[in-house]
Amino acid sequence: MLLDTPSLYFRAFFGVPETIKAPDGTPVNAVRGLIDMIATLVRDHSPAELVATMDADWRPAFRVAAIPTYKAHRVAEGDAEEVPETLVPQIAVINDVLDAVGIARLESSGYEADDVIGTLTHRAGRGAVDIVTGDRDLFQLVDDARPVRVLYTARGIRNLQIVDEAFVTAKYGVPGRSYADFATLRGDPSDGLPGVPGVGDKTAAALITRFGSLSALLEALDAGGAEGFPAGSRAKLAAARDYLRAAPAVVKVAHDAPLPDADLAVPAKPRDPEALVALADRWGLDGPLNRLLAVLDR
Repeated sequence: MLLDTPSLYFRAFFGVPETIKAPDGTPVNAVRGLIDMIATLVRDHSPAELVATMDADWRPAFRVAAIPTYKAHRVAEGDAEEVPETLVPQIAVINDVLDAVGIARLESSGYEADDVIGTLTHRAGRGAVDIVTGDRDLFQLVDDARPVRVLYTARGIRNLQIVDEAFVTAKYGVPGRSYADFATLRGDPSDGLPGVPGVGDKTAAALITRFGSLSALLEALDAGGAEGFPAGSRAKLAAARDYLRAAPAVVKVAHDAPLPDADLAVPAKPRDPEALVALADRWGLDGPLNRLLAVLDR
């Protein structure tokens, strides 16, 4: 089980009231919410291995070089991500809690959590993988043959949507593993990905279904002729050729991010019990940590 941890702690922050505070009055709503999410996931899905993936770089240079607008609307001062003021200090507490519990926490310099997930999924070979995220970008990793699924959190952690190839096909009208090519054509305003002007969901799906992949579509575009292109789409695609050649570097998650060796096994006991007690006392986390430890010790 691979956790898109930033996606989850943002969901926890906005889903749990800020009135949930430590004894000194510091908000810990994201911390408590994330701990309870992990407890629920482990209880309901019993993974053998568990990884909390992190953003070492939320806006990697290689993606910005390809598409300068990538996440540009979310930049705060300097090149930092715009994050709610009361969430920022909670991220360090989350890291400390994960380390004390013994849940593997992995990141890779110059890469996003998505890339860590892509790399670990690739390394798993034929093994089954569950990816927990609220980010549709990771739909590109689903693979029924292995199987790789996304446990999609849009409706909440207790009402997960199981995203497999059939889900992608039913919702977007494209083959199950073609989501990245579809998203490249359609664009994604939430990530500052412009897409091809005038090409929406239906046209993007028709193009991917007809040509099979973005690379095959570009070959057909370069070869000339209009066969297979929905009315009016060929000129729009030709005008966006530079974008279409650059965008895959942004949209497709990496499969080769460098990662340190780590024990990925779900811990039965805390790695550092003393540190965990101190964290529970300092931040008022007795309840959620006891619930998590009870699930881990089953």
